[in-house]
Amino acid sequence: MRYDSLTQFLSSSAKLLSKGPIALIFVEDLIEVESTIRHHQQAGFRALLVFAPDELDLPDDLEGSIHRITFNCSASGAVVDAVNTVIEAAPGTWIYYGFNAEYLFHPFCETRTVGELLTFQTEERRDAVLSYVVDLYADDLEQFPNAVSLEHACLDKSGYYANGRKGTDGNPLERQLDFFGGLRWRFEEHVPQNGHKIDRVSLFKAKPGLKLRANHTFNDEEYNTYSCPWHHNITVAVASFRTAKALKTNAGSKHDIRSFNWHNTTKFQWNSQQLLDLGLMEPGQWF
Repeated sequence: MRYDSLTQFLSSSAKLLSKGPIALIFVEDLIEVESTIRHHQQAGFRALLVFAPDELDLPDDLEGSIHRITFNCSASGAVVDAVNTVIEAAPGTWIYYGFNAEYLFHPFCETRTVGELLTFQTEERRDAVLSYVVDLYADDLEQFPNAVSLEHACLDKSGYYANGRKGTDGNPLERQLDFFGGLRWRFEEHVPQNGHKIDRVSLFKAKPGLKLRANHTFNDEEYNTYSCPWHHNITVAVASFRTAKALKTNAGSKHDIRSFNWHNTTKFQWNSQQLLDLGLMEPGQWF
């Protein structure tokens, strides 16, 4: 069903948010929107809210299986405001948010749904799941000038690292790290300083007063931690063409980058085991 705005959706269909998990997909351009939607439907989300411009054209079967909301992602603060509006309307519901040409992977996702993962995470008394945004890119930018190809997708197999995160008072924050790597690290001269991190709390449980901040963290600091105090917890990965697209679209970088390949490039296998083997997500105590 289509809605002219998020306000219209909430006024008529807010009850759909009472049972999760739900996915919020923000469509920034028209690249790989269909594959993004289908991937997250197959992951096991109960409902998908797709925030998209009017010019997006989807197959009838897909159009009829989502809740489409007319939306402009380019407006300043629009995505954060939309996520926070949904949080306020859906207390207690698990929510994922991401963008087109981004694909959520969790441990054992080939045989276990995202709902099963979140049931376990709830049993662990955790209300959020840390994710690492893993940059994907096409292996041949002459053949794929927008850097996007599902069949020829690559990623960096190493080059990831973390630094301790400090609070506004300059003191270290408990169980919080800033993670770096991928294209944002290798081509950092073309990336704004506030866009270097690759960590995102993309899966979380909504609650009253919770707010997403512009840097992909929340106002409840426990949501921003990578694990609980007593053992490691599940983390997930978001395989994303978003940075590669931006670097090959932006006028200041597209002519300077002839290839994203380097000695640590490897073909993306589109499975959870590769991401686990590379240390880009962790099963925690979930076996």
